[in-house]
Amino acid sequence: MSEPPRGIDPRGPRFAASITSFLLLIDVFLGLSGLSTERGPGTAVETATITQRALDPAFLLLLALALLFSWGVISPRTAPWAVLFRRLVAPRLAPPTELEDPRPPRFAQGVGLAVSAIGLGLHLVGAPWALPIAASLAFVATFLNAAFGVCLGCGLYLLLQRAGLVGREGSAR
Repeated sequence: MSEPPRGIDPRGPRFAASITSFLLLIDVFLGLSGLSTERGPGTAVETATITQRALDPAFLLLLALALLFSWGVISPRTAPWAVLFRRLVAPRLAPPTELEDPRPPRFAQGVGLAVSAIGLGLHLVGAPWALPIAASLAFVATFLNAAFGVCLGCGLYLLLQRAGLVGREGSAR
């Protein structure tokens, strides 16, 4: 059996969620004022070309955030917000009083990636409102983590673990 993963400073994921929630809030506003919600001939997402949809600022920002979510899944230690926290913020704070299992926050990054990818895919095929709805859902989750320390993805991970759908080593069964 493998050694359990070392703990992480729980303030790191909350710091990352703060930055991410701010960027997602911007994306929600871009989505609400952009192509995804426009009405009328030639302006609505349904009638736009795939190039127009892909160049929508809300799409581009959510794509960048999806890439950051995937970075957080693949290599959470090297993800930009984690590096920024470790190098600039953590040295100015007292050591953490307790450490957190890194698997639930990593799973939460995967949930953020899935929500973002669904919104991006639906936007590309011309589904109205898909992008701002996906960005809003991701915003709510990251804001709850940033402001209140409530990680919805972490809670989902623990529920799946109790149900036996996610193993002790964090891999799907």
